[in-house]
Amino acid sequence: MTVMTLLHPGAMGAAVGRQAVSAGNTVLWVGSGRSEATRRRAVDAGLAERPDLASALAESEVVLSICPPAYAEDVAREVAGFTGVYVEANAIAPERSRRIAGLLPSARVVDGGIIGGPPQRAGSTRLYLSGDAAGVPDLFAGTALDVIVLPGEVGVASALKIAYAAYQKTTWALAAVSHALAAAHGVGSHLLVEAERLHARPLLQTDAYPDMAARGWRWAPEMLEAAATLRAAGLPDGLALGSADTMRRWDPAKDRPDLPLDDILKLLALGVSTGL
Repeated sequence: MTVMTLLHPGAMGAAVGRQAVSAGNTVLWVGSGRSEATRRRAVDAGLAERPDLASALAESEVVLSICPPAYAEDVAREVAGFTGVYVEANAIAPERSRRIAGLLPSARVVDGGIIGGPPQRAGSTRLYLSGDAAGVPDLFAGTALDVIVLPGEVGVASALKIAYAAYQKTTWALAAVSHALAAAHGVGSHLLVEAERLHARPLLQTDAYPDMAARGWRWAPEMLEAAATLRAAGLPDGLALGSADTMRRWDPAKDRPDLPLDDILKLLALGVSTGL
C-alpha cells in the first residue's frame, strides 16, 4: 500500500484518486478552504482528509497534481522540499513540465498526461507517463485507469497530451463556430443535413456543445498551452489560439451544462447579449 496526496481534487482528480483507492492505496487530500462540491467528490471517492498540507506530505510517498493548467507551477511550489515522487499530470506544455521539475529538485518528478474523461471503466482513460516513472503504474494496477509509460524524459507525456488536445478540442470548437455562423444566417438545419452526409461527429453532436461550453473555462488555458507547444516546435499556432478565444467566449456558461444550445451559440458572437 502506498500513501499518496492528491492536490486540489477536481472532478478528474477525484476520479483518478478513486482508482488509486480501489487498488488498495491511501489517498489523502486537504479540505481546508475547498468548496462543498470538492468535499463531496473527495468523500465519494474514498479520500482521507488531513487538516493541512504539511501533515499530508509527512505521510506521503507520492504527490499527484491534477489541476487547471494555469495553476500547475503554483501547486508545485506548495510542496517545495518534498522528497518523494511528484506526478505532474496537468495539461501543460513540455517546457512547463521541465520547469516544474526544476522547482522540485528534491523530488523525483514524473511527467504525466491524461487522455479521456474521468476514469470509470477499463479502456476509457489513459495516464501517459514519462521520465523515471518506476512504481507509479502499480498505484493503479487492475483499475479503470490504464497507465502507459513512454520512452523519454520529463516533457514527453505532456507533449502527447497537448498534441491530442490541440486536435480534439480545436475540432469541437470549429464545429461550434460553424453552427453559430449557420444559425446567424438561418441555415443551421441545412448544415446538420450536410454533417450527416459527412459523418462528421463534432458537427453532428450539437447536444454536446452545452457541456463543452460549461468546461470552456478549463479548456481555454489548455489551448494556450497547445499554442505555446506548437510555437516551440516551429509549427503554426493560429488554430490553437482561435480555439482558446472560442472557449473564453463561453465564460458566462461556466459550470452551466443545462443552458440551451441557442444561447451557447450566441455567446460565440462578440457583442451578442443572451441575458445570461
